[in-house]
Amino acid sequence: MIFRIAAMVLALATYPAHAEDLAKIESTPYTAQKVVFDFYFDDPAKINSALYWIRSLMNPLTEEPYGYAPEFLDIKVVIHGTEIVTLAKKNYAKYKDAVERMRYYASLGVEFRVCGLAAADFGYARKDFQDFVQIVPSAIPELAHWQLQGHALIAPNIMDKKFSVDEIR
Repeated sequence: MIFRIAAMVLALATYPAHAEDLAKIESTPYTAQKVVFDFYFDDPAKINSALYWIRSLMNPLTEEPYGYAPEFLDIKVVIHGTEIVTLAKKNYAKYKDAVERMRYYASLGVEFRVCGLAAADFGYARKDFQDFVQIVPSAIPELAHWQLQGHALIAPNIMDKKFSVDEIR
């Protein structure tokens, strides 16, 4: 039985691929996007992975075949978890890479909105944050507000990476 399965796998692996045997590429007709990201993480370092979610939204839309200019994308990031510390000026050296990536996205029009309640919980005042940060009253009504304005909600699920791509490929 095992020999038969191995033979079938080998036969499939060496079977010549024809165009009709390949996965199909779909060019979904994306339009300009309105998105609000919900950043609420249990570890400040997870913001690094979450920022890739922004890149994964922006890059395909700004490249061909879509070619949207960044100003045609309406992107907000609501921050209210432990990652709030990455935006405190006093922590710049520790989180410099993440801060500079956020500053770059802010220069493209992405708005980084910090929950005022969370800021108070962490003992932060307006003067403590990077200059591209907007402080809002509370994350939860902020998220609801933007959804009611037609923004899609994306809440990145950042998991701990246990395997390299090569290990599980």
